Parts: sequence; structure tokens; C-alpha cells
Amino acid sequence: MSYGAAHAELYDPVFRSRGKDFEAEAEGLNRLVRSRSPKARSLLDVACGTGAHLENLARYFDHVEGIDHSPAMRDVARGRLPGVAVHSGDMRDFELHRTFDVVICMGSGLAEAESPEQMADSVARMSAHVAPGGVLIVEPWYFPDNFLDGHAAGHLFRENGQVISRMTHSARHGDTSRVEIRFVIVDSSGFREFTEVIVKYLLPREGYEAAFERAGCTVEFVPGFSLADGRPNSPGLLVGVRAGGTDRTG
Repeated sequence: MSYGAAHAELYDPVFRSRGKDFEAEAEGLNRLVRSRSPKARSLLDVACGTGAHLENLARYFDHVEGIDHSPAMRDVARGRLPGVAVHSGDMRDFELHRTFDVVICMGSGLAEAESPEQMADSVARMSAHVAPGGVLIVEPWYFPDNFLDGHAAGHLFRENGQVISRMTHSARHGDTSRVEIRFVIVDSSGFREFTEVIVKYLLPREGYEAAFERAGCTVEFVPGFSLADGRPNSPGLLVGVRAGGTDRTG
């Protein structure tokens, strides 16, 4: 899935209006990291999107970089983070030729792979970029036992003279979920609308944990972040530490 320019433009305003707090999430991620690697200094955000997390994580880490498959998302991130490297790449096979004390993958981007094998490949690539003793944090998509098949949701908000409606429908198709997102925007020039479809693999929690272990990381499942009204933003977070001590190469 590669988000288009219209969706990239609305991504942050939509989630902020729904109660997502990127600043608080960055603070929470930093606490998780420090509890496992107190001296961590460098961080890579895989599937960094618009760079909203990176912008805030830069307060806690001396060096941050991002990588994303979507040109539109990268453009937003680069505009937000001058001087920060935002790479083009696919999480299944990327190679940056260095390691980081921390690698994160938020927003369930990992689940956009087409199979458990591709998801495991992505975890392996992320782990390969974690320095020995460093931390890997992944925010998973919903698991088969807590995904709501047929779930319909809607959200309306105002931003910069626009009224924006975002509606979603989620449906299960075998081992995958199809999430259709439909936007309707109205402003002084009239109406416009667009639809994007995201397909995410429904991998059980045990599948994520097995991928961490195969990639040489411990793994712990911890509570995730919530929106302002208390609704969970995801099932939780998978937090791992790469074997090999505390030496850093990045």
C-alpha cells in the first residue's frame, strides 16, 4: 500500500482530531526504550509516514532517521524534518548499512505484508538494523481473535476552512483484512472525495512473537496507546531486545 498525496495531506489532521497524541506516544516510546537500554542515542522509524512520531522522538535521541515506501508520506516527513534522513525503501528488504540503538515500526505498517513469511522477513530486516542490546518496538495490527469483521466507523471534523468526513469499513477475507477508507471534503470551492483501500494480514500474536525470536530478539507484549477518549489505538506493542550485549555500531 502506498498512500496517495491527498491521504498523506490529511493523515495527521485526521488522527489528531480523533484524539491521537503523537507527543505523548513519543514520550511513552522513550520510556519503554530507557527501561531496556538507558543509553540509547540513535533511532530508526520504519514506515515513518508523515514523520509525526520522529519529530517528537528527536527530543529524546541524538540521531533519528526514517524510512517509508510511500513517496507522498516521505514528502510530508521531509518537509517537517529538514536535515533528517528519510529514506525510500520497502521494509521487507531495506538495507541502510548501519545499525541503530532503537528501531520502531508504528501504525501497524508491518501487517501490510502479503504473508506471514513477508512479515517475518520485515522483522528480520528491522532486527538486522538494531545494534546488539538495542530495542525493537512494533505496533501490530489486530489479531484474528480481536478483529471486528464488518466494522463501520465514521468521523467528521473541521480543518483550515474545510469540513472533512472520513468513513471506514473493515472486512475479513480469509487471513487478511480489507479496510476501505472514504473521504469527503467540502470547502469554499465545493466537494471532492476519494477512496483508498488498505489490506492488512491478520497474524496471531504468536506469529509476531515467533518472528521476533527468529530474528534474534527477545519479545514482550505490553499495553499500547489509546486515543483521547480511551479507545485503544492498537492491540498493544511488541517490545524486543536484540541479543549480543550493549555494544553499538551506529
